[in-house]
Amino acid sequence: MSNSQTIEIQSTDGTGTFTAYVALPPSGKGPAVVICQEIFGVNATMREVADGFAQEGFVAVVPDLFWRLEPGVQLDYTPDGWQKAFGFFNNFDQDVGTQDIAATLRDARALPECQDYDKAGVVGYCLGGKMAYLAACRTDAAVSVGYYGTGIENKLEEMDNIQGQLVLHFAGNDEYCPPEAQAKIRAAAEGRANVTIYDYPGVQHAFSRPRGDHYDAAADALARERTLKALRDALC
Repeated sequence: MSNSQTIEIQSTDGTGTFTAYVALPPSGKGPAVVICQEIFGVNATMREVADGFAQEGFVAVVPDLFWRLEPGVQLDYTPDGWQKAFGFFNNFDQDVGTQDIAATLRDARALPECQDYDKAGVVGYCLGGKMAYLAACRTDAAVSVGYYGTGIENKLEEMDNIQGQLVLHFAGNDEYCPPEAQAKIRAAAEGRANVTIYDYPGVQHAFSRPRGDHYDAAADALARERTLKALRDALC
């Protein structure tokens, strides 16, 4: 278990502040990595993911992206939790959410634990995978990693704006990002040295969610190895 704390982040549009869970590495310092949530909020799963990145030497910061809808959302994976999660997803403004990620990157780099590092990254899952893509296109993140992002194929015109590195992990049997959508994304990324796409055949959406119904240990381990290398290459 990592040392953790909660910080307040000032929104860029002046509408208020929102919280972020911060997991600190054993050394007490490291480069910042903003973790973008699934549609279930900053729940125990996202905190566990952040703790894992902290154990690898990063200051992992998980902003509450749903704060404008309802602060502090933490849903489980029961049918009721899924229903509520899709309600939040359907009402979530991804453009404003990307601004909140930019604010989180700004404040994360300013943390005392990150003062020796001038670059920060983003890692996201599910909805957060899409947000990681948008962060790559619209923020100064040095590296962004998206796991099974949903809806990226609808924003491919923004790929020209990517300044840092982008890594995307896709599940072969992902019902939320089907093969035709993945094909569009791969076609748009072709020839771009700063965009890397990895495919994981035979696994489903959320293959990296700890203890999830579709968790696949082998695919998760391989994706994690690739993610950590991308983060270290760009930030350390």
